[in-house]
Amino acid sequence: MTQSTTTAGRSAEAGTGAGRPARAGRAETVRFAATHALPELVRGFAGGRPHTTRPWSPLARPHWSAATLRAMRAKHGGAPVLVRGLSGPLLVILDPQDLHQFYAQSGAAPAPDRPHTCAGPGGGPPSGPVPEDRRGIDDAVLASGITVHPSYGPFLAVIAEETRRLTGGGTLRLAGARRAVARAGRRMVLGDAAAEDEELSGWLRRSRGEGTRFGLRTGRSRAVRELSDRAAARIAQYAGHAEPHTLVGRARRHADPTGSLDPTGQARHWLQAMDTVPATMLRTLLLLAVHRAEQDAAAAEARAADAASGELPRLRSCVRESLRLYPVVADLIRVTRAETEWRGVRHPAGTAVMLPVLFHQRDPEHMPAAHVFVPGRWSSHGAHQDFRMAPFSHGAGRCPGDQLGLLVVAAFCAAVLRGHRVRDGRPALEPMGPLPATLDPRGIRLRLAPR
Repeated sequence: MTQSTTTAGRSAEAGTGAGRPARAGRAETVRFAATHALPELVRGFAGGRPHTTRPWSPLARPHWSAATLRAMRAKHGGAPVLVRGLSGPLLVILDPQDLHQFYAQSGAAPAPDRPHTCAGPGGGPPSGPVPEDRRGIDDAVLASGITVHPSYGPFLAVIAEETRRLTGGGTLRLAGARRAVARAGRRMVLGDAAAEDEELSGWLRRSRGEGTRFGLRTGRSRAVRELSDRAAARIAQYAGHAEPHTLVGRARRHADPTGSLDPTGQARHWLQAMDTVPATMLRTLLLLAVHRAEQDAAAAEARAADAASGELPRLRSCVRESLRLYPVVADLIRVTRAETEWRGVRHPAGTAVMLPVLFHQRDPEHMPAAHVFVPGRWSSHGAHQDFRMAPFSHGAGRCPGDQLGLLVVAAFCAAVLRGHRVRDGRPALEPMGPLPATLDPRGIRLRLAPR
């Protein structure tokens, strides 16, 4: 992990001074709110038409936020900085040398007002540890840490079949990708009987949308409870007859001596986690459309005889790199349960600690070719343990479905590339130039040609 000499020298100074924490001034706080916090809430409320945010746009949070965070890091010598956030004080982690401590914190929990998002069809939130009983079933059912899921054979067959429906028109867009992935997800989680049940997927989307406003949890209204109850009852019907290879079928066989586990509830979570797949798939294919040599190599891997094993190492690296550039979760926030020490400064229990993941993953001061698509970086030794890159988080909060998520996205990309060449992609990207700060999947259009 690299660190600039200037930052290292100043960080030593920041740890002295009677153990006083570094605090953002009034001007810094206003700039932080304007460039980092508020744009996310505005976009969540307004939605808007499909677009790719330009680096100079007022809503280009990654671009403007990065400038704000770099200025704070320079001013305070890289020390964690207390900033007044929208929900109270935040301790913002700005220097790579503090990333290990953030991920190693065992006595911390996800912030209660933050939605839990996992970058794949997995288990707990990447921002903190989850209860042991839930973590146990997630690890077992999702085969956490295993590169190829035990049910990879049936899953790959489902993905190949759904991809044929997806590519029939010669153009890939988000709406079609969502339908194909949702259908595949229902089959992988609940079984083939749920394949056509778009009503269930609609209930899950609406219940989650009604329960979240401005990116914050707003509680369970009567409408949310009714939708949740309908979805739970429907899932329970499918769960009773799900094939053994499905996720809920595997959950049924999981040991439960205390009777406290809820496979039906877990199935709901796994179905919702599949919502992250379409955007990641489209971004990955768009990046491959721009990098033709990488696309040809990925297509060769997809067409090779050993592709049926589900490993697909090159395509998995492409997916990881896509998630580095455009992560599902831009910020991780934990609330400490005990007093913690950062750079010689003690902070009380209940401190909200924020790690701006996107900032670190695209930080040109510490990440080579930070704004360029370089999937080969994931082939280097130790890349998966590099705390600067965290598409699935690290430590106790690591998404237990990371490998399954990679398998699903890589398999969808492989199924597309096996029979088609992505000839043209919109929006237009520069192969060697800096990639845009954000890439809205609603604006992605991919034109396919038979291979």
